[in-house]
Amino acid sequence: MIPYVLIPIAAWLVAGCVKFLVNFLRFGRAAFALIGNGGFPSTHTTVVSSAVFFVVFKEGVNSSVAVIAMALLLVVVIDAMGLRRAVGRQAAALNTHVLRPAGETPLRERQGHKPYEVAGGLLLGLMVAWLAGGVWL
Repeated sequence: MIPYVLIPIAAWLVAGCVKFLVNFLRFGRAAFALIGNGGFPSTHTTVVSSAVFFVVFKEGVNSSVAVIAMALLLVVVIDAMGLRRAVGRQAAALNTHVLRPAGETPLRERQGHKPYEVAGGLLLGLMVAWLAGGVWL
């Protein structure tokens, strides 16, 4: 039971550190303002895929748990590249066209992910699950 709980937590920590490092290398100190949704790699995808890959390694791809986990991963990926990305575009449009009282912060525009950001999350989740598999399998 312990690995099933710890692997997604470890994946979240690894993805957050990688995302911050990538942003710091690209944007310098502005990386601190970019902490949150959006960017490379997708943290949501990393967390869910790490659990999915670990289940597949442990239970097999044909287990009922693996099938349910893969369905959840598909929903997360579709959401990251579809709905959440659309929310980011909507925020950008609102920030451009809506007058706001002075001092009010604009809406966060980085919400969803591009396909390469989700692919990075899948790869990172696979690596975390593979490394954890060496410890717990």
